[in-house]
Parts: sequence; structure tokens; C-alpha cells
Amino acid sequence: MGIFGFFLLALAGLICGLVFVASRKPDTFRVERRLSVAAAPEAIFPHINDLETWQAWSPWARKDPNAKNTFGAVRAGKGASMRWEGNKEVGTGTMTITETVPDSSVTMRLDFEKPFKATNVAQFELRPAGALTEVIWSLHGPAPLMTKIMDLLMNMDRMIGRDFEAGLANLKARVEAH
Repeated sequence: MGIFGFFLLALAGLICGLVFVASRKPDTFRVERRLSVAAAPEAIFPHINDLETWQAWSPWARKDPNAKNTFGAVRAGKGASMRWEGNKEVGTGTMTITETVPDSSVTMRLDFEKPFKATNVAQFELRPAGALTEVIWSLHGPAPLMTKIMDLLMNMDRMIGRDFEAGLANLKARVEAH
């Protein structure tokens, strides 16, 4: 066996090992970040529950200020939807609010088309804590094999988590400035 054959054998072994390790990961994923905001839940809730207002603090709106956003007939509360088409950092997809509990929580369905197809659930919870409110932002969904492999190579929790941290900081600044 020549050097080329040895290289191919080593590459095949590496790929098999990567697939094996990835296949052992959980079949679902969850990313979550929290931040305390010096405001009551009722002051924060409209910034999360209204998709047009959401754009003022969204980390992805800042990553592509030229993204094309199309809002549905309903812009706030259950049934509100938004379609975005952006650069490679934000991709293309649809966000729909599926449930709201006033001043407490907002749940959204995210249908990603680009850079990859996926359907996930994003949730915001508002938990009062004295003069502060803890805002909890989470994303969860299925983790097919390709997602598991990507997570081994890029650490999706860290990658998405950074965006969540930036978004929560933007939200905090916006709410506390009012």
C-alpha cells in the first residue's frame, strides 16, 4: 500500500470515527441563555411578543441590516409571523409565534431554509425577581446526524449562545433605556 492508500485509509477511519462519536450524542439539542433586566415583565414582554419590535434588538438584524423581512398580517402575539432572507450569517426562514402568555412567555416556531433546513422551537420566559426580571431565551429541537456532526466541529451551543447573549444584552439596553 502506497502513501496515497494509507492516506485514504486514515481519512476513512477519521470519518467513521467522527460519525460514530456524533451518533452517540443526544437526538435533541437545547441552547439557553439568561439575563436579568431592571424592569418589570410587562415592560419587557412587548419587545419579545411583537416581531417588528423584535428587529430593534435582534442580534441577526444587526448581522445583516439589509436582510429582507416580510411580516404577516398579524405582527404581535399568537399567529404573528415574519419571513427573512439574509446573508450567509442569517440565512432564510420563517418565524411564527405559536403561543403567548402575557407578561410571562412567548413561544415561536422557527423554520430554517438556508443555510440548512431545520424546524426548531424558540422560547422566552420572563421570571420576576424583585426589581429585576430574569429573561430566559432557549432554542430546542431535533438533532439529526448532520446536526450532531456539525456540533462536534463547531460547538453549536457556543455559536448560537453568543448570539443569544448579544440579543439579550441588546434587549436589556433597549428596555432599561425606556
